[in-house]
Amino acid sequence: MAHRFTARAAVVGDRAGTVVPDAVVDVDDGVISWVGPAAEAPPPGDAELVELPGALMPGLVNAHSHAPMVLFRGQGEGLPLDRWLQEVMWPREARLTAEDVEVAMTAASAEMLGNGVTTSVEMYFHPDRIAAAVGTTGGRAIIATPLIPLPGLPPFEEQLRAAVDLAAGAPDDGTVEFGIGPHAAYTVPLPVLREAAAAARESGLLLHLHVAETATEGAELLATHGLSVPALLAAHDVLGGRVLAAHCVHMDDADLDLWREYDVAVAHCPASNAKLASGIAPLRAMLDRGIRVGMGTDGPASNDGLDLLADLRLAASLARLAGRSATALTAAEAVWLATGAAADAVGRPDLGQLVVGRRADLVHVDTRDLVFEPVGDPADLLAHLVWSASGRHVRDVWVAGRQVVRDGRSTTVDTEALRLDVAARAARLAAG
Repeated sequence: MAHRFTARAAVVGDRAGTVVPDAVVDVDDGVISWVGPAAEAPPPGDAELVELPGALMPGLVNAHSHAPMVLFRGQGEGLPLDRWLQEVMWPREARLTAEDVEVAMTAASAEMLGNGVTTSVEMYFHPDRIAAAVGTTGGRAIIATPLIPLPGLPPFEEQLRAAVDLAAGAPDDGTVEFGIGPHAAYTVPLPVLREAAAAARESGLLLHLHVAETATEGAELLATHGLSVPALLAAHDVLGGRVLAAHCVHMDDADLDLWREYDVAVAHCPASNAKLASGIAPLRAMLDRGIRVGMGTDGPASNDGLDLLADLRLAASLARLAGRSATALTAAEAVWLATGAAADAVGRPDLGQLVVGRRADLVHVDTRDLVFEPVGDPADLLAHLVWSASGRHVRDVWVAGRQVVRDGRSTTVDTEALRLDVAARAARLAAG
């Protein structure tokens, strides 16, 4: 079915920060067919009219998440990353069932959709059940099947083979794709990382891993090999192809130059980096080099939210503090990092912007709120989105033209029942 959306404004999601006042967005068969001012719109034909009082923007793309960790939200508060993982997360995760993961991902996906996040990059156990969950909620996901040495898991060779086989059977409709997710260089042996990278390149899959999240995680590797983690990855033929590195907080100029040389994309997770005291990533230096960067929430146990709109404010604030400049990250760039730039970072040029030919993942933000006034210039809307707005202002969401959130509520799942289910499962996992 064809739809014509009219809105107070349309935020395109490009780096320039284009905003179209009094906008029309036409959608045909789940794809955007026209965008522009109402005064220039073509005849609507038999398209169903959807009149929206607020602003339309592209579905947000969450470039790094472990969303089923809603089961562990708030646990281990105040611990540094290494203790948080070893003492709190990994013991609980060892007790996870496949059903736990599917229920948790269903709840988390509904939460993200309610915050305007239509696509997320997930790295977590039971990737097939994660795919089933987003199939239920109506969202999209790029699922990097994890490779990690934990008790009870098969050898790395089997983990990698299973990841490649799973990716080969993915649907081709853009809703779910599978990649390979070796946890990090300090947990996965270099030969395994090399094999995973080769397999990802051969099949055109996303290779997603954590890099330079903390100041000390690469110390042992540096002592052994005399190279930083980025340099070590380059030396062992891990880079090249679709590589998405999460965090990248502790990177020097040489490391960043390697990222530019190999076109490594970055998932920038300011809220997680701040909560775990990991540091402030050199975002401006990345952007100035042309490194592809997309915003990520990280998992809801280390953020603890899945509200990418709210995280834009922190991203801009930290960039400006680090650079001691109020122009270190503009509002237009901040919005772009969660839309067009994030889609580019994860290798999905069909998402992230309101332009003809892209998938119709649309978010209606209710601007009938004091935080969105005044608007003397269309660019003011971008400033309000970054500095004043949050997921609570999202009213309606469509994925491929299908409405999955209406007036702030999921149209596909019972979120209250999911909340109770997650609470019961979390209690069981914590008890041991």
